[in-house]
Amino acid sequence: MVFLWGLSPIMNTLRSFLAVLLIACLAASPALGGQAAVAMPDSYAAQVSREVLEEGGNAVDAAIAAAFSLAVTYPEAGNIGGGGFMVVHMDGETGFLDFRERAPLAAHRDMYLDADGEVDHRQSLVGGRAIGVPGTVRGMQAAHARYARLPWPRLLAPAIALAEDGFTVHPDLAAMKDEAVVHFGDDANFAAHFADMEAGAHFRQPRLAATLRRLAADPNDFYQGEVARQIVAQMGRSGGLISAEDLAGYSAPWRKPLQADWRGHRVVSAPPPSSGGIALVQLLGMHAAASPLFNGVAHNSARYIHLLAELEKRAFADRAEYLGDPDFAPVPLAALTAPDYLQRRAAGIELEAISEGVLPGLGGRADAPERPAAYESPQTTHFSVLDGDGNAAALTYTQNWEFGSGVVVEDAGFLLNNQMNDFSAKPGVPNAFGVVGRDMNAIAPGKRMLSSMSPTLLLREGETAAVLGTPGGSTIFTSVLQVLLNVLDFGMTAEQAVAATRFHHQLPAARLLRHDPGREIDARVSARLAAMGYRVEPNSWGALGDVQLISIDAQGGVQAAADPRGRGRAEVFELGSQ
Repeated sequence: MVFLWGLSPIMNTLRSFLAVLLIACLAASPALGGQAAVAMPDSYAAQVSREVLEEGGNAVDAAIAAAFSLAVTYPEAGNIGGGGFMVVHMDGETGFLDFRERAPLAAHRDMYLDADGEVDHRQSLVGGRAIGVPGTVRGMQAAHARYARLPWPRLLAPAIALAEDGFTVHPDLAAMKDEAVVHFGDDANFAAHFADMEAGAHFRQPRLAATLRRLAADPNDFYQGEVARQIVAQMGRSGGLISAEDLAGYSAPWRKPLQADWRGHRVVSAPPPSSGGIALVQLLGMHAAASPLFNGVAHNSARYIHLLAELEKRAFADRAEYLGDPDFAPVPLAALTAPDYLQRRAAGIELEAISEGVLPGLGGRADAPERPAAYESPQTTHFSVLDGDGNAAALTYTQNWEFGSGVVVEDAGFLLNNQMNDFSAKPGVPNAFGVVGRDMNAIAPGKRMLSSMSPTLLLREGETAAVLGTPGGSTIFTSVLQVLLNVLDFGMTAEQAVAATRFHHQLPAARLLRHDPGREIDARVSARLAAMGYRVEPNSWGALGDVQLISIDAQGGVQAAADPRGRGRAEVFELGSQ
């Protein structure tokens, strides 16, 4: 049936008949009751995920359908050629799915160093050598096998139709495409596939539709079938390293989610190979330990911003030293998130001055000398889903930079990531996100690169209280922190919490504070921070994140908000029982 779902425009009548037949078949599975919500980065994914919930799907069904739809309509970040993480709360069980990309078996530690031993950043960003083994399709397959209610082909059907029949291109997407054509130049084949994507026009992707039809019939095709063959052939054309063995050997493991108690809630977030969950738990724990310093401090006042910066630099110091792929070296997870450790870290906060030379807290080297951060891309994407039974899915996935490596699998019509840049190409030297890594995140064959992605849930007495996350590279977990504090400390609504101006601070730039461009801060606040020695600047690459938030109060009231910085849509709606 799915093979017919997107064959050509002349099949519209037959497709409509099949859609009615499919929905009738699904009526045997009753729709979930109660309030549901979606917070999505674009309107297409919002519509697709809502329809899945209304047809009887659960939160994971809706997340899978949204992920494939975004691979069509949100190509700067939505993907089948990248990877990511998903945190779920399903029928009282919490889970964490790791479908992060892996280094090809032919990768090696010094693969991006030139003859002088310096990092050639462009090789890790553009073209075939920048590509890690993709995980999204295997991840969605694993999620479906464990939790889904609806048939796999049903969940890919909307993406197939959007690719075959086309979607209307948003002006922001068209503008990013124009910049990408220049950025990739002749080092990738991006322009040949996307140059005709114009604002307000209908953009069709028949090759991608054909690929999605293959995956709807058998998701293993991506790793051991015709799509796998097409990927390997593209590696030959683009100088990439991914082999048939890399694809056949890829797995998306379920890991134990990172959990911590915080102010009457259970925080559930991403463990390694994400740094985001650990950093978020550290930030929340240090904030609680330093709560007397925050008492009576106004939101986004100079003192508030400074105190958050003090917390953040400690999290970044530990990130650089201790975090990496847990399958390759042990990560001191328990030690880094222990309450007594966070109490000690918070005790070093300077109230009236900038802490200098912050060391990793478990002992280790000093931070690298300050270097200017390179251009940072915000182009990951996140979405949040709540179904009518209170089940939740928070999914963050990415191709890394806008449109990934710029390499399109020519016969299959989809982009491939440039996730290899998230390794430490040369330990101690900042990557393209301005983040320093050490040996724990050095390149190794088959290794998963460290990430900042932080899909997060809050549980209250075992029930979902919040579902959130954001893109933004190294700014992800600092943005999630601020949104949670906006809701819990300042009583903001979901819309207010995601719309409020955010700030970011990271090492090794010990004195730099970044804020959302176009959202200038109060002159007195800026002057006070400057007097303390901070450089207060707008973020160089744009807005700090695109948070998608669903919050549920103690009385069961549901709110949802899509960040006004992006082009997303959030909806809360009732699901009737059948």
